[in-house]
Amino acid sequence: MLRVIAGEARRLQLKSLDGKNTRPTLDRIKETLFNIIQPDISNSIFVDLFSGTGQMAIEALSRGAAYAYLVEMNKNAVSVINYNLEHTKYTDKSEVLAVDVNTAIRRLSDKGVVADYIYIDPPYLEQHDERVLSELSRSSLLGDDTLVIVEAKLDTDFSFTEGMGYSIERIKEYKTNKHIFLKRTN
Repeated sequence: MLRVIAGEARRLQLKSLDGKNTRPTLDRIKETLFNIIQPDISNSIFVDLFSGTGQMAIEALSRGAAYAYLVEMNKNAVSVINYNLEHTKYTDKSEVLAVDVNTAIRRLSDKGVVADYIYIDPPYLEQHDERVLSELSRSSLLGDDTLVIVEAKLDTDFSFTEGMGYSIERIKEYKTNKHIFLKRTN
């Protein structure tokens, strides 16, 4: 059961996807993450790459983000995201991009969007992390103060990020996965 944990849409149930193509972030992990970023979420621009059900962007909006961009290629997932945005009444504060992540990064950069938060939760075994972070590092979507948060398997090595111009600000580990907090180095 997916739900919004806090904020104005608190306790609203979210629709999830059937099957094992997505792995929604557990409530306790989502709550920990948002407790970390909560002080600066108000009026922010939140970009959710590999959005799945849209729950992370919706949580950000519920907690005060000004606008969210949700990127998802899977047509069934896009339908679920649209349903969840309508159900939580956030369609006017969001845009769904039903394209691959690299195309979305280029489109958002071309529109002049600079994100405050970029959340990346790719399928674990497909090694998207490095490709997406590389594309982001060359885009104007990533500003000097943008916080990039990657959800990854616990044993994923992120030492490659330094060579791309990122610094690891924080690592928060859970039982089987972790969040890596990255910022662009100046």
